[in-house]
Amino acid sequence: MNRYQRDMQGYGANPPDAAWPGGAKIAVQCVVNYEEGGENNVLHGDAASEAFLSEIVGAAAWPGQRHWNMESIYEYGARAGFWRLHRLFTGMGVPVTVYGVATALARSPEQVAAMQDAEWEIASHGLKWIEYKDYTREDEAADMAEAVRLHTEVTGETPRGWYTGRCSENTVDLVTEHGGFDYVSDSYADDLPYWHHAHGRDQLVIPYTLDANDMRFATPQGFNAGDQFFAYLKDSFDALYAEGLEGAPKMMNIGLHCRLIGRPGRVQALRRFLDYAAGHEGVWFARRIDIAEHWAKTYPPVQYDRPSEMEKGAFEKAYGSIFEHSPWIAEGAWALELGPAHDTAVGLHNALARVFRSASVDARMGVLKAHPDLAGKLAAAKALTAESTAEQASAGLDHLTDAERARFTELNTAYVEKHGFPFIIAVRDHDKASILAAFERRIAHDTDAEFAEACRQVERIALHRLKEILP
Repeated sequence: MNRYQRDMQGYGANPPDAAWPGGAKIAVQCVVNYEEGGENNVLHGDAASEAFLSEIVGAAAWPGQRHWNMESIYEYGARAGFWRLHRLFTGMGVPVTVYGVATALARSPEQVAAMQDAEWEIASHGLKWIEYKDYTREDEAADMAEAVRLHTEVTGETPRGWYTGRCSENTVDLVTEHGGFDYVSDSYADDLPYWHHAHGRDQLVIPYTLDANDMRFATPQGFNAGDQFFAYLKDSFDALYAEGLEGAPKMMNIGLHCRLIGRPGRVQALRRFLDYAAGHEGVWFARRIDIAEHWAKTYPPVQYDRPSEMEKGAFEKAYGSIFEHSPWIAEGAWALELGPAHDTAVGLHNALARVFRSASVDARMGVLKAHPDLAGKLAAAKALTAESTAEQASAGLDHLTDAERARFTELNTAYVEKHGFPFIIAVRDHDKASILAAFERRIAHDTDAEFAEACRQVERIALHRLKEILP
C-alpha cells in the first residue's frame, strides 16, 4: 500500500465550533515547563552537559564534563524563576498546566507540593529533558514507562497528559499505543485539538506552540526584550479572539520556562499580557486537561473505516460503484498515494477523479455509457443501481406524469442518437423542471462539449455519493 502518513487536511476551511464553556471566544492555556534537574548532565548519567534553551545562546555540549554556568542557569529556574511564576499565576487565579520532567520533579519536592496546592495540572514531560530522535522505538517506550512510574511515585497521581518536546517520529504513536493518556501535545499542527488514529486507538492531540513561547528568548532571531514577547502574545490573542467573535473559537497556547520567563526582566511582559487577556469578555483560562475533557465530550472520535487504511478488496467493494459500473476506477485510486487527507468525501473524490481524468477517451466513454437514461426503461423496470434509484427519486423522476415520461423518452432518444452516450446530470443539484431545462439546452451542444460536460457531471455525481458515506 502506497500511503502518506502526514495529515495535510485537518479541519479544512470550516473548523468545528469549539463550544468552549460559557460560550468563551478563546481558550488561553499557559504551560510551565519544569525541566530544571532533568536536563543533560553528567551527574544524571548523560554523556555531556546541556546545550539547549539557556542564556548562553549557541552553547555547545561539553562531553564528559559538567558545565557550571549552564547548571546554575537551570538552577535559577528552580530556585527563583519557578516561585516568581507561582506567585504570578496564583495571585491572578490563572490555572496552569505543568510539563513536568519526571527526574526534575523528583529533585524538587517543594515545587511539586506548591503545584499541587495550587491545583495545577502536572502532565508528563518525559523521564529526562533529552533528545529522542536517535532512540530506538523500544528504548523510547521504556523511558516513557519509567517516566510514568516515577511521576506517579513522586506526585501520587498518574499523569493524564504527555509532552516529550524533543521527540522522535515514534512519540505520538507510542503515546497512542500506551493507551493511558487523555492527550498528547507533541504537535504544533493546529489551533484546535484533534484525534490521531493508530494501533486501533484514537488518541486526542492538543497541539502546543513554539512561537508563543518564551524559548525564543534563547534562540537566534527570537525575542530580545519583554515588550517583543508581549506584542507577539497580544497579536496572537487579538487574531484568535477576533476569529472567536466570528463564530470560530480557537485555543491559544503559551509556552513558558522557569529559567527564561522567570527572570525579572521578562516576567512583567507575561503579567501585562495576562492582564490584557483577562480584560476581555469570553476568555476561558484553562488547564490542558480541562480542554481535553471538554473536547472528548463535545467531539468524541468518529469511528469509521478510513479509506487510506483499507485493504484492496474492501476498498473496491466499498467504492467500486461510486463511478457507475466502473470498479476499475476504485482499483486505480487504491493504488495511489493515499493518506489521512483522502479519508473524507472530498479527499477520496479527488483520488477517484484523478483516475477517471487520466483514463483514455474510450475508457471514460465506457463510464458515460454505463449510466442509465433519466427516467428510462431501467427505472421503469426497477433495474437501476441503488445509488441511481435514490438519485432519480430525489428529483422526483420516479413520479412522472405520462406527458413528462413521454418527453424524457423523446429527449433520451434524441440525445443518444446525436452524442452516442446518455444524458448525464447530477440530479441532486436540480429539481425536475431544471433537469428538463438543462436537457433541452444541452442536446444542442456539439458532442465534444457534451462529452466534457458529461464527465464533469459524472464527477459531481460521485462526490454526492461519497458525501453520503464519508465525513
